[in-house]
Amino acid sequence: MSERGQRTFAISRLYALIGLFVLASVALVARAIQLQVMETEFLQGQGEARFLREVELPTTRGVISDRNGEPLAVSTPVDSVWVNPQDLLQVPERIAELAAVLNADAEDMERKITQRASREFVWMKRRLHPGIAAEIRELAIPGVHLQKEYRRFYPAGEVAAHLIGFTNVDDIGQEGLELAYNDWLQGVPGSKRVIKDRKGRTVEEIELVRKPEPGKDLSLTIDRRLQYLAYRELKRSVLEHGASSGSVVLLDADSGEVLAMANQPSYNPNHIDATSDGRRNRALTDVFEPGSVMKPFAVLSLLENELVTPTTPVDTNPGYVYMSGYTIKDHRNYGLLDVTGIITKSSNVGISQLALQLPPEQMWDTYTRVGFGEATGTGFPGESAGVLRNHRRWRPVEQATISYGYGMSVTVLQLAQAFAVLADEGRLRQPSLVLGAQNPPISVTDPVLARQVADMLETVPTTIGTGKQARVANYRVAGKTGTSRKASAAGYASRYVASFAGFAPASDPRLVVIAVVNDPSEGKFYGGDVAAPLFSNVMAGALRLMNIAPDDYVDAIARAEGAAP
Repeated sequence: MSERGQRTFAISRLYALIGLFVLASVALVARAIQLQVMETEFLQGQGEARFLREVELPTTRGVISDRNGEPLAVSTPVDSVWVNPQDLLQVPERIAELAAVLNADAEDMERKITQRASREFVWMKRRLHPGIAAEIRELAIPGVHLQKEYRRFYPAGEVAAHLIGFTNVDDIGQEGLELAYNDWLQGVPGSKRVIKDRKGRTVEEIELVRKPEPGKDLSLTIDRRLQYLAYRELKRSVLEHGASSGSVVLLDADSGEVLAMANQPSYNPNHIDATSDGRRNRALTDVFEPGSVMKPFAVLSLLENELVTPTTPVDTNPGYVYMSGYTIKDHRNYGLLDVTGIITKSSNVGISQLALQLPPEQMWDTYTRVGFGEATGTGFPGESAGVLRNHRRWRPVEQATISYGYGMSVTVLQLAQAFAVLADEGRLRQPSLVLGAQNPPISVTDPVLARQVADMLETVPTTIGTGKQARVANYRVAGKTGTSRKASAAGYASRYVASFAGFAPASDPRLVVIAVVNDPSEGKFYGGDVAAPLFSNVMAGALRLMNIAPDDYVDAIARAEGAAP
């Protein structure tokens, strides 16, 4: 090819190359215009889809408070720490720093994170102390993040633990009223959409998807002052007598509201370390053979069937009686007593003889009408109904023993409900734990007869009765002692349940107190020696705190005159 031809070819090739560059540039500009103008929304959506996240907005659980608005369970904001293994494993040398702050083993933590390397979210520790959360924040370790949650706090601690219960790490009720009213208290978490960068940090909040709905508050019938009083006295009594457990229930006789419910042993719901055995509410879940506290109801049945009056004489000589191969005996030979004296002295022989005059169905009917054999209906998880066998299965000896509290079982709250019937002139109310609950009274026996039994019970806490240590200065008290031997596989063992059930002021009953001490081991085991003083201390304190006026004016005047110079 000639020199001129070569020059022409080179120029053509240059123009072609320039043309290609121009065409490529035009294509790039056109594509840029298409992406930046024509497809902006689509591309932005695709980008956000890769970094857009929907996160949960935690909500507060409802407050549980006593009848006066004092908090018994509240939720407080706390931080929890989580990690993104994909980011944290890029700086493995910093895992030891995190472990040190969390007081954990660094090797175990690294192993846990490595095993979950494919995940983007792994909890390290929930509900951190504020100081620990601040330390983690200052470390600024890549892949380590804090998330806001709520932790349940119980101001009353062990004093009300069995009644209130507790929640788990996810703030879901596990025991007590926290469990029973979980749906009411829990609330509904909200959610929002946010854009996060590749390190999991929130760059922008896009929109609120669902507003969080806080849980509803719950007001209880409990009075925190009375709850503390009952718990303090119960704990002191259990320790003094070396008992394995005990319970106290304080009931408003006019309304059926539970003012206090205490158990021993207890636990701290703020730091759960007790076994399930130590966490149960014994006043509602545990049953026991009540012993002589049942005698007033056998007498009530006799009065209803017009078989006796309070002054009907009963010969209890020689202090024991044989029945179907069993020996029923009294503490000593009381000789000739009247029906009131049977209650005063707590005669097993006397009440057994009288009970056998009753048709079994009549006695069973009286017991069921005052609430035995059925759950009280509080709605508390695990509440027991007790045991009262149908009268068709009673043999005469069983009917006799049931009259003084053997061959049947009850809960402490059932006893409180039944004694409230005697205190409130024959009206039965379903015990309530939640303020404002509807529990209208039901008349279950003649008010005159209920008053007669109540008058008999006033003779028990006297110098001639079995419950003299249940007296309360300047108040008339009515009640009944109970001492029952505990059953075992080999029969009844030398272990006891001591109890005292009663109400005051006897002239116009306002408060019902049931005190039960299980398995005392320091020598004393009778209800009059162990449970009666506990009853007295709780009742005296409650009457004072509630400003209930004394009704034993004769005693009060005598004391005042004796103290005068």
